[in-house]
Amino acid sequence: MVSRSHAFAYAAVASFVLLAKAQQSSGTPPSSWPQVYPGMPNGNYSPEWQDYFQVTDNLPNVTWPLARNWAGNIPVQREDHPNDTLFFWAFESQEGSFTSTSTDAPWGIWLNGGPGSSSLVGLLFENGPIHVQNNYSLFENQYAWNTIADYVWIDQPVGVGFGTADSTGYIVDEDQMATDFFGFLENLVKVFPGLAKRPLHLTGESYAGMYIPYITKAYFEMENPPVTLAKIAIGDGSIASGETFELLPVVSALETYPQIIGYDTTVFQYFREQEALCGYNLTLEYPQNGHFPTLTYTSGADPNTSGMSASGRYRARQGQFSKKLFLAKMEQKYNTRLAKRSTSLSKRERLRARDLAVQNGTIDTWYGCDVYDEMLDYAINFTFPWSLSKDSGGMFDVYNIPDALNPEAPMDGSSINYPFGNDYSNGDPSIESVDPLPMAFLTELATNATAQNISVVIFSGNDDSLIPHLGSQSFTRKPSTPWYNDDGQFAGIVHQERNWTYVLVEHAGHLVGYTNPQSGFVFVREFVFGSNQTGLVANNSSGAVTVMGGEVSSLANEIMTGQAAIYYGSATTESTYYFPTATVEAWNAYIATATTQPVIVSPRQIGSSASWPVAQICRTIALGSVIMVFTLFAL
Repeated sequence: MVSRSHAFAYAAVASFVLLAKAQQSSGTPPSSWPQVYPGMPNGNYSPEWQDYFQVTDNLPNVTWPLARNWAGNIPVQREDHPNDTLFFWAFESQEGSFTSTSTDAPWGIWLNGGPGSSSLVGLLFENGPIHVQNNYSLFENQYAWNTIADYVWIDQPVGVGFGTADSTGYIVDEDQMATDFFGFLENLVKVFPGLAKRPLHLTGESYAGMYIPYITKAYFEMENPPVTLAKIAIGDGSIASGETFELLPVVSALETYPQIIGYDTTVFQYFREQEALCGYNLTLEYPQNGHFPTLTYTSGADPNTSGMSASGRYRARQGQFSKKLFLAKMEQKYNTRLAKRSTSLSKRERLRARDLAVQNGTIDTWYGCDVYDEMLDYAINFTFPWSLSKDSGGMFDVYNIPDALNPEAPMDGSSINYPFGNDYSNGDPSIESVDPLPMAFLTELATNATAQNISVVIFSGNDDSLIPHLGSQSFTRKPSTPWYNDDGQFAGIVHQERNWTYVLVEHAGHLVGYTNPQSGFVFVREFVFGSNQTGLVANNSSGAVTVMGGEVSSLANEIMTGQAAIYYGSATTESTYYFPTATVEAWNAYIATATTQPVIVSPRQIGSSASWPVAQICRTIALGSVIMVFTLFAL
């Protein structure tokens, strides 16, 4: 065996250095190439390469025994681009399981998003066996997903993280990403041939909501795929358009965490009206009668977003609001996650503008239909404790609403600009295209998944504001079945129908495995790799409908209220803020009936984003990203 531990000597920290190459906003990306270590076999990939990829020496600061693991770069087989590789790090679940050729046990792949985030973020901070703490020390993650199944974390597309690419070899779009991914897998299963026929569970979060559907589409188009796909699982996924996964759910985010607006009922009504004017207040039905209309976006006068599509604005926001790579500012103990905002409007001026919009029933001229940005600005300017950050540029944790710490311990490596088409200024044409609509293939994808018995799991952290949840669609019944963690504590809501599973995780943000590792572990064990039937809708012999685990009416309102506590201060001096009891009680009395009445707007008040009949505009419930998945997918 060849010792290659020096390749990972700074695995807890140095992996993010390589991510910095994707922090540019314009220009041509650099060329990179895979390292060659002593003992590399000659010839084509085969099981002979297993020893070369195996990590045999102890890793620095890892003081506990690790499961056998393998890591390295494998080419994607792109013609004229031999340096285009993906990086993988695989951990087995039991001694000998990953290299076995006689087991039919399932295995998993994890993908982070970005676009351009290294999946080592997942491995080192969320669901891998090595966990990096805020002070950069390491500890063993007792909730590592590789204790459930053999797991592979993959840096992709080419050029991401430890993955490499020629300066002219970065992907053009998601179709090329998927082709590269299967080129990599073809080589991977030559090294580990036992993986080819074992059930593959493809999992990921955030922008993997783009990656995984495109990979699945490519799988269905292949005559002889190199692997056997059994299930896909997408967490807090940026599926379809920016209007769908970020703008429609704003009112639902405010219902989940009314602390964002200080429990102000007038402000809440204002946001309801803005969503109605923009056409973002759509009603769910069980089952849904047809598809929702195509959503469009009206930009305002804000120079930071004017002229952008909603998806382009989402991409810009990723770089603006996410935590910066902590090595980029090593001399600072903590990072700032938000770019500086304009605070030129006084509270009186902003409230005057808001009141004018309420009175006139018009789309806000500054924000346009960017109701998400308006929500964040409101919190930073007017709501304690987020307002504490106003003088330093503004801070709102878009990934985890109750976390108002400022500054925070560095963690996130997901704020990356990927150079689509070999230029950092390019966005992802697969999501920004108008004709055809983004991910227009989802209906066909769902049909193929059903035909080939491939299960689909959609999961979401209840505390995420960037891509929040709101129930599910094309289900025959409202999701309202509770599920519990191993301590018997309520962990969220689950619903299963026709090989589709929806799971909402309580006390979890955008990064479920990081913010609630225990529940995230139970979720994966039971609903991704397991066969837990909690929440399953079934018909008994008499034709009556039953739901395994029962249904709880209080969970069926499509909103699961978040926790009362909001954390503020710095990462080392955390404090907890609770709003006054009388304020919360007044809100609860108000909200019990507030959303039962539709917001009525007339056709002349509707901006260009609303292009369907007023009868549809008057629907009262905003739509979240998870919902659109089930709308577009024909079940």
